Amino acid sequence: MTEPLQPRPAIFIDRDGTIIHDADYLSSVDELEVFDFAREALSMLREKGYLIIVISNQSGIGRGMFDSAAVHAIHGEINERLGGLIDTFYFCPHLPDDRCECRKPAIGLLRQANDDFSIDIPNSWVIGDKRSDIELGFNAGVATALVLTGYGETELAKLERMPDLVAADLLVAARDISSRND
Repeated sequence: MTEPLQPRPAIFIDRDGTIIHDADYLSSVDELEVFDFAREALSMLREKGYLIIVISNQSGIGRGMFDSAAVHAIHGEINERLGGLIDTFYFCPHLPDDRCECRKPAIGLLRQANDDFSIDIPNSWVIGDKRSDIELGFNAGVATALVLTGYGETELAKLERMPDLVAADLLVAARDISSRND
């Protein structure tokens, strides 16, 4: 009989504008630009014991702009460039008006990740550059960090409730989160 998995905290992280430059409906590996600081940031969080789980809205699929195979290829390339630091990627292919349970800020993909990995939710974080990322964290009861890359600066003004952390970028956020565990 196998032992149940010991819950581990996770970093639920947005993709576009947080780990990579936001290319507005990125559909090809050729357009991919990973932020220079992303590898160091994810490595730091991994060293603190966090699972690294990307959760991304990809409505370009629902709009017919690209298919899920393109998203999987991009995710594979991102993880390769980041040295395999990302444990998994989850994405919502639906349009905002579809009212699905997987589109951020709904918590469907976070629940799926918890089912797949046995996550220590109270000690986990959501990091992203949009209000939907921060609201995902609020809805799931996890700590939140807004990065000012991507849409972060303009989204900050739209927040009705402040995140636990506002950081210039993912590396600054990772340093702050890591220092809280020392």
